[in-house]
Amino acid sequence: MQNRVGSKGSTATAALLSLLIVIMVGLTVYFFTVKQFFAPPPITANGELIDRQYNLTLYMTGIVFILSQIGLAYAIFRFRDKGQRAQFTRGNNTLEMLWTSATIVVFLGVGILGRKAWAETRFTPASADAIKVEVTENQFVFNFRYPGPDGKFGRLDPKLVSASSGNPIGLDLNDPAAKDDIIVPTLTVPVNHQVELELRSQDVIHNFYVRELRLQQDAVPGIEIPIHFTATKIGQYEIVCTQLCGLGHYKMRSVLNVVSDSDYQDFLKQQAAAQ
Repeated sequence: MQNRVGSKGSTATAALLSLLIVIMVGLTVYFFTVKQFFAPPPITANGELIDRQYNLTLYMTGIVFILSQIGLAYAIFRFRDKGQRAQFTRGNNTLEMLWTSATIVVFLGVGILGRKAWAETRFTPASADAIKVEVTENQFVFNFRYPGPDGKFGRLDPKLVSASSGNPIGLDLNDPAAKDDIIVPTLTVPVNHQVELELRSQDVIHNFYVRELRLQQDAVPGIEIPIHFTATKIGQYEIVCTQLCGLGHYKMRSVLNVVSDSDYQDFLKQQAAAQ
């Protein structure tokens, strides 16, 4: 093989690649800085904790990203081919141990700092006076059940499930507690009052996600999964399924209505009369 030592590479190629990396880093920082694609403000106190944790993680990883990419651009240009003979290096074990240890410390530290936001909805039980709503998901709809004036959910029987006849969750009307249950396709809750949702799925794995709540939880067949939240701002927010649950996944959505206490009571009365 012919020895090419002494033939110089292209400075323009190294400079162009370095410049391209710097431009990509600049554009990335710009889009995150203007927050054009960021989620809307949270409507729960826990959502604010999650946003704080997200920003902390973003800043820390962003600094590492910028420094590493700028370092890469510098190395490409500084050590470009000038016709010199290539040299082999085994690296520096001390430096490798240091940055690997630093990565572990930062990773674990970020996880520890975020434990409160995670535990608030995952490990902390709902309060005794929380409003309980059952969420049943199937391809490709949401159904929300309220216990009615008696405060009790009626019995469910899978054999009675029939969406075409108006019984999408299999409510057993022979059970006295089921006669006043309210079943609706949208979720309505009062502002500043804790709500506990009990998620379940009738067929495949679905998901309950409201970006303003910063709350996302899978609904798994055969498992009842409780989550809770307290919305602090009146408004209407989209509920979506984020699991690829079938051909109609794209249209599986509903609405969360956060209303005043009086409007919530009116909602319950109207729905009870319509059942």
